[in-house]
Order: sequence, then structure tokens, then C-alpha cells
Amino acid sequence: MRFTFAVDLQIHQIRQCLKVDVETGSSDVGQCLTMKFRLALIQLMVSPLKANNLNRIGTLVKEAASRGAKIVSLPECFNSPYGTKYFRENAERIPGESTKVLSETAKEFGVYLIGGSIPEEDNGKVYNSCTVFAPDGSMLLKYRKIHLFDIDVPGKITFQESETLSPGNQLCTFDTPYCKVGIGICYDLRFAELAQIYTQKGCQLLIYPAAFNMTTGPAHWELLQKARAVDNQVYVAAVSPARNDKSSYVAWGHTTVVNPWGEVVAKAGSEETIIYADIDLKYLSDIRQQIPVLKQKRHDLYRVQAVQDCKP
Repeated sequence: MRFTFAVDLQIHQIRQCLKVDVETGSSDVGQCLTMKFRLALIQLMVSPLKANNLNRIGTLVKEAASRGAKIVSLPECFNSPYGTKYFRENAERIPGESTKVLSETAKEFGVYLIGGSIPEEDNGKVYNSCTVFAPDGSMLLKYRKIHLFDIDVPGKITFQESETLSPGNQLCTFDTPYCKVGIGICYDLRFAELAQIYTQKGCQLLIYPAAFNMTTGPAHWELLQKARAVDNQVYVAAVSPARNDKSSYVAWGHTTVVNPWGEVVAKAGSEETIIYADIDLKYLSDIRQQIPVLKQKRHDLYRVQAVQDCKP
């Protein structure tokens, strides 16, 4: 009886939000839903063999769904090793082999599945691309990493994604019955403007599949997530591959979720694991009411806006 009542209540809340959405003209249905939902982040130990990685996705997503996760995310480059020498050799078309597995998995377990990222080939170019699938298996979006990881820290790390990859040029969000979600990939986390625009668009959760390394990870991984969360009063999640010390590029790990107050509410170590966080939209709303910085911005003096949004 309690279960039936809870389901009926949730349906009523969604219907009310749809009604408000039509009356106000807002596309952000999730804004008025004051409920909790569970987010799962899979910190996968990525194998050099694509088939091995794809074969393991179902088992891990099944575990997450069995523990109540409604949105599940994989890490950056979940289907193949991260590195400029691997991108082109593992690149595939979208839709393709990897996205077929993601679509089938999302549908089988009835979750919103964020497919981390994969190397995508399109017209001779290679992109670092994230696809998202609905519980019915349909693809909701394809986001191509817009900021390429080109850095040189003397004596520690030099990396040039642009040697192989091309940048994307669109910002992408997707709606769920819980809230609107914004997507970035790894280095995108360093660019505050992206998070600001997503917040302006009504996002309450930002998810970044990411593979920081053993130099940038200890220094900036958690700091950047806290900054994006506090600045925009949103939940921020960053999903890393598990650390493999034998890889040519060693990921930091430490998949993390930060709440709108800047507190770490879930965090992994370096090993393969799944972490969970209950996203509390009522808590987010309370924070925005207590410290209403989003309403206090001086748009007469400054403004950040998107030039190119995600195409359907």
C-alpha cells in the first residue's frame, strides 16, 4: 500500500510540473520536483580490449539499478584506454558498436545511462564524445568534448589531445523526470562559463566523465568540482576510470559527487567501484533561497551565454 501511494504521489508531482511547464512556457520540468533520486557513478577499470569493456557494462549497470539508481554514468574513455595513440585506432561511428551496447543496457535496466565517452570517428575527424540514453533505449544526445586537453607542466606532464582529437562546438543538456542534467568531459570542468550556462538553462546536476592524472588530480580534481558546485549551487559529479598504474596514462580515480554547499557527499578511492549519491533537489532549492546569488547577478553589467546549443 505504501509503495502504491508513493508511486501515485510521484505521478501526481510530475503531472503538476507538466501543468506548470505548459503555463509558464519553461522547458525545465525538473525544477519544480522536490524529490530525491539516486545517482550511480561507475569507476571502471578499463581494459586494453574494447570487447572486454563492453561485455562488463551490463553487469555493472545491473548492480547500480538494483540499488535504486535512476541515472548511471560511466567514465571518460570507458571502452578503450585513454591516450593520443589509442584514440584513432579505437574510434568508431555513432551509432556504432559501443552505443548499441549502451542503448540495450539502458533499456534492459530502465535507467538514464550516460555513456562516459568514447573516441568517435566522423568524416575523418576523431572526437571525444559522450552519448546519453533514456530508459527506453533512445539516444538523447551526443556531446563532443569542447575544450581539448593540451597542457605542459614542466617535469611532470605534457599532453596534447589536439594531436589526434578535434573539438566539439555544442553544449548539451537532457531532461529527466527528476531534473535537467548538463554534460561536460574532463578538461571542460576547468571552464566556469560552461557550468554557468548550464545553470542558466535550468540544470541542477552537472556530470563530467573525466580522467584527471596523477599531477592534476591531487591538485585540482576535488577543488574544481567544489568551485563549480558552489558557484552555481548545483550538484557536480565527476566520473573517473579506476587507476591502472601500468597504463601509459595513469588516471587519478577518486570519482566524486559534491553538493550545492560544496560538501563531498560520495567519493571513491583509486580502485574499480560504484559510488552512489542521493540527489536532494529540496536541499538544492533551500540553498538557493538562503544565498540567492543566482537571482542577484548583475546582468546589466555582465553576461555569459551560449553561442551554439546541442542539436536534436
